[in-house]
Amino acid sequence: SYVNGRGFNEAVNLMDLNLMKNMGANSYRTAHYPYSEEMMRLSDRMGFLVIDEVPAVGLFANFTAALSMNRGGTKPIKTWEFYQTMENHKLALKELVARDKNHACVVLWSVANESDGAGEGADKYFEPLVKYVKELDPQKRPTTVVNIMMATPEQDLISPLIDVLCLNRYYGWYLNHGDIEGARVGLRKELKEWQEKYPDKPIIMTEYGADTLPGYHSNWDVPYTEEYQERFHQMSHEVFDELENFVGEHV
Repeated sequence: SYVNGRGFNEAVNLMDLNLMKNMGANSYRTAHYPYSEEMMRLSDRMGFLVIDEVPAVGLFANFTAALSMNRGGTKPIKTWEFYQTMENHKLALKELVARDKNHACVVLWSVANESDGAGEGADKYFEPLVKYVKELDPQKRPTTVVNIMMATPEQDLISPLIDVLCLNRYYGWYLNHGDIEGARVGLRKELKEWQEKYPDKPIIMTEYGADTLPGYHSNWDVPYTEEYQERFHQMSHEVFDELENFVGEHV
């Protein structure tokens, strides 16, 4: 909160969840680390659906801020040979499941966020981790590894291992910036590719959005305006509604 930073504040937690309820939201992801036990208990009581995530974010040795460079291919470092994170990763999963396995709000375990899913060895790294979570959880809840934009449907090695496809996509913001119709084409094309390759797996958009300055207006598609954000979301929802196995989204 503004008063005590990252310190515990039950009133702020309650306010946040009530604001989400008021806008029609019923779910969130603990991006990118486990939330407090108090927050989980509050989510139980208020009926939220939670994607519970460990702090395994950005396991991607080649990532740069320029998406075009990632897609074009820089001199590769083999992520899954470079990182020595398996034991710590398993420990984080063990602690998360041990703490949260009895929370009614938890509907999905997130094993990692935006890893190098197209990198050689990604499947060998994540297969034992996904199995480990299943072994730890008496209820055998579904698993996911949140997908990064560079791990396309034809390249990603992790998706066959998981139960739910969770995608972070920013068409209209990081890609097709300021071009709503161009973003529509790109978003629709990729989501259709995921649907065709994995017709029996639910799809959740775990990240998408456009930044906005309150009070900034334009009649045209100008990024950061309120109107651009509105048109961005309208376009996104129209595309989402075209997919039968699309089950939800997190902004």
